[in-house]
Amino acid sequence: MREMMTGLVHYALAPLSVELREMPVSEIGEEEVLLRVGAVGVCGSDVHQYHNSQSWPVRVPVVLGHEFCGTVARVGQRAKGFREGDRVVSETAASICGECIYCRAGEYNLCPKRSGFGSGTHGAMANYVCVPARCLHHIPDTLPFERAALTEPCCVAYNAVAVKSQIRPGDTVVVIGPGPIGLLCAGMAREAGAGTLVVAGTSRDASRLGVARALGATQTVDVQNVNMREYLSGMGDGFGADLVIDAAGASAALQVALEIVRPGGQITKVGWGPQPLNFSLDPLVQKAVRLQGSFSHTFKNWEKVVAMLGAGQIHLGPIISQVAALDRWKDCFEGMYVGKYVKAVLQPN
Repeated sequence: MREMMTGLVHYALAPLSVELREMPVSEIGEEEVLLRVGAVGVCGSDVHQYHNSQSWPVRVPVVLGHEFCGTVARVGQRAKGFREGDRVVSETAASICGECIYCRAGEYNLCPKRSGFGSGTHGAMANYVCVPARCLHHIPDTLPFERAALTEPCCVAYNAVAVKSQIRPGDTVVVIGPGPIGLLCAGMAREAGAGTLVVAGTSRDASRLGVARALGATQTVDVQNVNMREYLSGMGDGFGADLVIDAAGASAALQVALEIVRPGGQITKVGWGPQPLNFSLDPLVQKAVRLQGSFSHTFKNWEKVVAMLGAGQIHLGPIISQVAALDRWKDCFEGMYVGKYVKAVLQPN
């Protein structure tokens, strides 16, 4: 008889179609590893799928969860570099072609056939998850699982700020959108040498703006009460921000970014949003601004971030609002949806 486990399953493309189900533990392939899940972060994308408001394809039924770590329980015959008992964290690219120019160059995050855990492949909101060995990174014994589970969003922030953006010590950096990714981007910008670090949100983000200050923001702004262009004109030489990170995704955020970025500056867009722009991009041309998209992460990003987490260089305490057992998933999902929690982490075992 096959071993059974409990998993949080997105079972239909309709709102609130998520539930705990008993299901068999997956059989692993020769190049795969079975992980006993130590912790899994609740991402905004999980919450979107719970409400069926996602803008990406989902193959239901599928176990949710792509931000995860755990202990190696079984190792496939051809899976190299890992053995039972190893503490590891996993990347999110569950399936890639391995043959396109992007895969061959190590930029598999851009592979056209990339499929992620929790949407195209069973994820880690379960007792066990089956993972290709190529996705795994060892983590130190001193790094708790509930923090290691945030390696993935930290890698998103690292790629956006440290790789795709340019920050010089003393630069003025503005982060729009104090969600988990925006807050982690703010922390990375501080590590990269930002002098003036402004995090902007709305009135409902008051508690998250407090977290931004704890992470090193020099100023926080409620965009519903402050004109950002006027606010930035009173800083430094008055020309605006050297770098604006759009972590909100809404079209209005990009419009604000174009207003407040200095001539010759940069905007890095990491937030998703399906809305049409409905405004002119002429300021992009007039100011000779560089607009850069940033998506996901690569092996090198993961190695850097795991080292930073192991050294305590990334401050996660203010971001983790709730750590709970898997059967409390609904409170975590709803708490993140209404802004009660910045980041929730589930512990299936």
